[in-house]
Amino acid sequence: METQTRRLPLAVHVLALGIFCLGTSEFMLAGLLPQIAAGLDVSIPDAGMLISGFAIGMLVGAPLMTLATLRLPQRATLLGAAAVFGFAHVVPFTVDGYSAQLAGRVVAAVACATYWAVAAVIATKLAGPQRTARALAVLVGGLTLANVVGVPAGTWIGGAFGWRAAFAAVAVAAAAVFVLLRSLVPAMSDERTSIPMRDLVRSETHAFRDRRLWLALATTAGFQAAVFCAFSYLAPLLTDVAGIPERYVPLVLLLFGLGTFVGVTVGGRYADRDMLANVVISLTAMVLALLLLAALAGSRIGVVVAVFVLGAASFSIAAALNGRVFAFAGDAPTLAASVNVSAFNVGNALGPWLGGLVIGAGLGLRAPIWMSVLLGVLALGFAGTSWRLERSRVTVPVEAERAAC
Repeated sequence: METQTRRLPLAVHVLALGIFCLGTSEFMLAGLLPQIAAGLDVSIPDAGMLISGFAIGMLVGAPLMTLATLRLPQRATLLGAAAVFGFAHVVPFTVDGYSAQLAGRVVAAVACATYWAVAAVIATKLAGPQRTARALAVLVGGLTLANVVGVPAGTWIGGAFGWRAAFAAVAVAAAAVFVLLRSLVPAMSDERTSIPMRDLVRSETHAFRDRRLWLALATTAGFQAAVFCAFSYLAPLLTDVAGIPERYVPLVLLLFGLGTFVGVTVGGRYADRDMLANVVISLTAMVLALLLLAALAGSRIGVVVAVFVLGAASFSIAAALNGRVFAFAGDAPTLAASVNVSAFNVGNALGPWLGGLVIGAGLGLRAPIWMSVLLGVLALGFAGTSWRLERSRVTVPVEAERAAC
C-alpha cells in the first residue's frame, strides 16, 4: 500500500508527454537548418532566426499569456495551449514564405510557454505538497527524453522526408497528447474564475516582493547559461579538440541526454528533502564536471565520460530549481512559474552568446567551458546568498525563543 501512495498520478506523466513534444519542437530545428534554409530559399543565419524567434516567444510569452489567462480554468488553458501548439506546426503546409514560418514559430513558442507554466501548476496540485519536486522532475524528464529520443527522431525524419515532415510528426504527436490530456487530466476546482482580475494580478505579483524568489530566478538563469554555454559548442570540441570522428558526435550527445535523464531522476527523488541543499550540491557538482571536461577535452575516452558526467551533474538540480519557485510563490504560483520559464530562456540565450563571444575572441574551443565555470560560480553565488538569507530566517526565531525561555 505504501508504494501505491508514493506513486505519482498518471496525469502527471501525461503532462510530461506534452513537455516531450514541446522540447522536440524547440531543439530539433538545430539539426534541420540546412534543409529549412534551402526549402525557404534563405541563408543559414536567417533560418537560425526561427530558433531565436522561438526563444523570444518563450521569454516574452510566458508572463504575458499567464496574465491574460489568469481568470480561465487551468485545465482549459492547458488544453488550449496544447491545441494552438499543434496547429502552429501545420503552418508549413498551409502558408508559404519565410515570414509566415517565423510567425508560426513565435505562436508555437507562446503556446509552449503557456503550457509549461500551467502544466507545472497542475502537476504540483495533483502530486501534493510533499512531492512537488518529484512531480516537477517528471515534467523536466519529458524535456530530457525529448533530447534523447525526440530530437534525433525529428532530425532523422526531416533529413529523410523533408523538414516539413518533421513538423508534421510533431503535430501528430501533439494531437495524440491533446487526446490524452483531455481524457486523463481531471478538472479541478479553480476559485480564480470568480475573483476580479485586479485582485488576481495583485495576488500573483505579491510573491515578487520576496528577495528569495528573485535569487531563485537568478540562480535558474545562471545555471541554464552555464549549461548551454558549454553544450552549444560540444560538437566542435569533440571533433577538433578530442579528435572524435564527426559520425560519432550524435552518439556522444546521446550520452549527454542519457546523463540528464539520470540526473533529473535522481535529483527529483531527493530534492523534496531539502531543495536549497540540492541546488548547492548540484551546482558544485556541475562546476566540478565542467573542470573535468576541460581537463579531459583532449582525450577521446575521457571527454565522452566527462560529457555524461556533466549531463547527470547539471540536471540533478532541475527539480529543486522549479520547486523553490513554487515554494516562494505560495497560493499564487502561476505567474512565478511562467517567469521561471523566462529565466530558463534567458540562460538559453545568454549562454551560447557568451560562448561564441570567447571563441570569436580567439581563445579556442575550450574557452566556452571556462566561461561556463564562471557562470556556474555566479549561480553558486546566488545560491549562497539564498542560503544565508533563508538560514538566517530560521535561526533568528529560534534564538528569540531561547531568549524568552
